[in-house]
Formats: sequence, C-alpha cells, structure tokens
Amino acid sequence: MEAKSSRIIVFGAGGTVGRAAVAEARRRGHEVTTTRRADGDVTDPAVVARLAAGHDAAIVAVYDPGARPGDFFPAVARALAEGLPAAGVKRLVSVGLASVLPTASGEALMDTPGYPQEWREFYLGHGAGTEALRAAAPEVLDWAVLSPAGDFDHEGEPSGGYALAPAVADSRITPGDFARALLDEVDIPTLHGTHAGVSAV
Repeated sequence: MEAKSSRIIVFGAGGTVGRAAVAEARRRGHEVTTTRRADGDVTDPAVVARLAAGHDAAIVAVYDPGARPGDFFPAVARALAEGLPAAGVKRLVSVGLASVLPTASGEALMDTPGYPQEWREFYLGHGAGTEALRAAAPEVLDWAVLSPAGDFDHEGEPSGGYALAPAVADSRITPGDFARALLDEVDIPTLHGTHAGVSAV
C-alpha cells in the first residue's frame, strides 16, 4: 500500500510484535518513536498524551506480567481513549487476542471444545480492554484492534501476505506478516471500532 509518511508511536516496542511493527513502519519510511515500560505508565492518560504528542498514529502492543489482566488492559484502554486525542493522535491500532474473537460459528474461540483454559483470566482481561476502549473512545479517535486469528508462528518465514479471518485455533501468522496488517491499518484504515483476526495466506 502506498501512503504518505507518518509519525507513529509504538507503545510496547520491546516485545516481539512491537519490534516487528517498528521494523515494518521504518521499512515504509515512517518516522517512528518507540516506547517501553520504563518510558512511563501507559495506564496514565497524562503520560500517554505526553509521549504521543506530535504523532499521527499509535500502535499499541503492551503487556504487564505483574498486573491483573482485568485491571491492566481496561486501564490502558481508558488512558489511550483520553490521552491520544489530547495529543492530537487520530488513529490507534492495538494488538488484541484471538481467544476472545468469534469463530466462524459465532462462538468465542476461548469457549470452543479443547481450548486451553488455564489462561482464561488473561483472555477475559484482554477482552475487557477492547470493551473499555469501545466505551471510552471519543469519535475523534479512529481505532481498531487486530490479533492473530489463532496464534503467532515464531519459527516460520513471513509470506508477505495476510487475510482478515474469524478465529481458528490452529491458524498461525508470523510477527512480520502481522506487522504488515498493523501498518496497513495505519496507512489506509479499513477497520473502524472493531476487533478483527488476521491469518497468513
């Protein structure tokens, strides 16, 4: 996709997905600011606004292993909903979780037979974050949440392609291909106020 160069801030740039997003954004010629946990508390709207000032779009791939998911992800969502518009950022693309996506039958992936339940608190926390964003985001913030349709393939080589898809437990996508989807949604947005799955092609 062709798009003008933008100023993008990546929250959570130290993780696997964050690093892939930074690399893809720079490959496309965007000006990128990277942030990590040490740069400030992403659950604080004032910190989000300070870090995001002067940017056109934000990509968010944050995680705090020391926090309760049901508290952390909604708090991040509310901080983004307040802080990004205050900084003049109009586009947000956040990384979600396949577990809360609907499958082709309409049933959430986490509720399908045989799906691992030991991390259910994490699944529900991620889902609560998306719902908090849906409730709190003002109209001036154009947001979308993307997640793998299943999980990440950390061993394979990127194919260079992807497709939007319902949740499928055995679907896999490399971080590099997933980053293409994230940056496409920054460059030429097609998803608005929704959570979509991404699969490899």
